[in-house]
Amino acid sequence: MANTQAISGAMKQAALSAVVDAKAMKAALYLVSATTDGTTAAYTATGEVSGTGYTAGGVSVTNANTAGLTSTTAFWTPSASIVYTTVTLSTAFDSVMIYSTTDANRNIGVFTFGSQTVTAGTLTLTMPTNNSTTGLVRFA
Repeated sequence: MANTQAISGAMKQAALSAVVDAKAMKAALYLVSATTDGTTAAYTATGEVSGTGYTAGGVSVTNANTAGLTSTTAFWTPSASIVYTTVTLSTAFDSVMIYSTTDANRNIGVFTFGSQTVTAGTLTLTMPTNNSTTGLVRFA
C-alpha cells in the first residue's frame, strides 16, 4: 500500500477541542437580510434579530460534549437543544451563530435553516446526534 497524504484525525480532534471543549457559548439569531457567515470572526450585533423576550447576544448553549473522533473525522455538537422561550420575532430570520464567550466571542459557526418568525412562542433548535455522521461541526 502506498503512503497517503492526510491530516491526522488526532490533529483534527485537538484543533476542534481547543475551540469547543469546556467553553462558555451562546447562540444568536440573525435576520434573513443579514450577511453573517464563516468570514465573520466574532459575534456581531449587526443583522441580529430583535423582539420581545429576545436579549441581544442570544441564549446560553449547553456545552457538556467534548470534541469526538471516529477514524479521521472530528466532531462536536451542543449537548442540548437551543431554546428561546416566550419570544416574539416579527422580522424573518434564518440563521444562528454559535460563538464562544470564553474566547473573545469567537464565531464557532453560522448555521442556516428555513425563514422563520415567532409570535409569543418558543423557538427550539434541536441538535443532531453528536457523532461523526451527523454532528453539528465535523472535520472529515
